[in-house]
Amino acid sequence: MTQDEADSDTGTDDGTATIEFVGVSLLLLLPLLYLLLSVFAVQRAAFAVTQAAREAGRAYSTAPSEGVGQQRADYAARLALRDQGVKDRTSVHFAPEGADCRGSTADGAATLRPGARFTVCVRTVATLPVAGAGIPVRGRYTVAVDTYRRPR
Repeated sequence: MTQDEADSDTGTDDGTATIEFVGVSLLLLLPLLYLLLSVFAVQRAAFAVTQAAREAGRAYSTAPSEGVGQQRADYAARLALRDQGVKDRTSVHFAPEGADCRGSTADGAATLRPGARFTVCVRTVATLPVAGAGIPVRGRYTVAVDTYRRPR
């Protein structure tokens, strides 16, 4: 084998390592990137429902009446979710203190009686990027109505 033949054999592989690296990187990094974006979307929704439950409970407990409290709670939850960039497909329910928020409907546990305690449950769906699939996310907050609140 002459020097020219040896140079021509090694010259055919020039640049293929770069192409292979880019190809393998795309195959490995794209699924990892999608996984990270999905985890971030679910985490953002988890933060949002936790904040929404807390704000809804505070809005309800400071309202002058239960009807106004429900309106305030719904608005506060929507505002908190919007603040975190979560789409407004949410529901706000009230449950007895210590409930796990897995029930589908409210049971009227919310009251403005001084010293009352109840749980605010907020549910939404975390939308995954690209696929559009959703993961249900729940947040809850236990509200303690002020003991010295003037009954209305």
